[in-house]
Amino acid sequence: MTQEITVFGKTFVPFIDRHKIQQRISEIASQINQDYEGEEPLLIGILNGSFIFAADLFRALTINASISFVKLASYKGTTSTGNVVTAIGLDENLQGRHVIIVEDIIDTGKTLSAFIPEIYQRGPASVKIATFLTKPSALKYDVKADYTAFEIENKFVLGYGLDYDGIGRNIPDLYQLK
Repeated sequence: MTQEITVFGKTFVPFIDRHKIQQRISEIASQINQDYEGEEPLLIGILNGSFIFAADLFRALTINASISFVKLASYKGTTSTGNVVTAIGLDENLQGRHVIIVEDIIDTGKTLSAFIPEIYQRGPASVKIATFLTKPSALKYDVKADYTAFEIENKFVLGYGLDYDGIGRNIPDLYQLK
């Protein structure tokens, strides 16, 4: 990992390296493989942030599964706007399906608290949440992940799919605002 990186004048320091990230994804995939043995869950990745985590998690699964994506957004810069915008909707039939929502980070929980009722209206057999990161101290809505790679402090992070105004998603490690 590079010692520090700078994006738009803000300095980020190394936080979680790519090897530790991949190890946790393997562990989560193993748990999902056990939990859904004999089933064919549908993973729903929330764009843009979850696409790398969703892809790595999906590739690590050994059970039959499918994947789709929606685009929801609530961030501008380094803070949440408080508004959830649906830019690309879900066109999958969820009736009777086991659904795993794949999120990059659960911060306040606003995005998922707005999205989950929409999922339940479509009649799934079950709904679970897999998230790369959670910030328990920032949580303001009743949203709990079933699969969490890492719990972190309420600090802004960058890399592994998470960005700062569109920059940094391609960094394979996770960095934290200095």
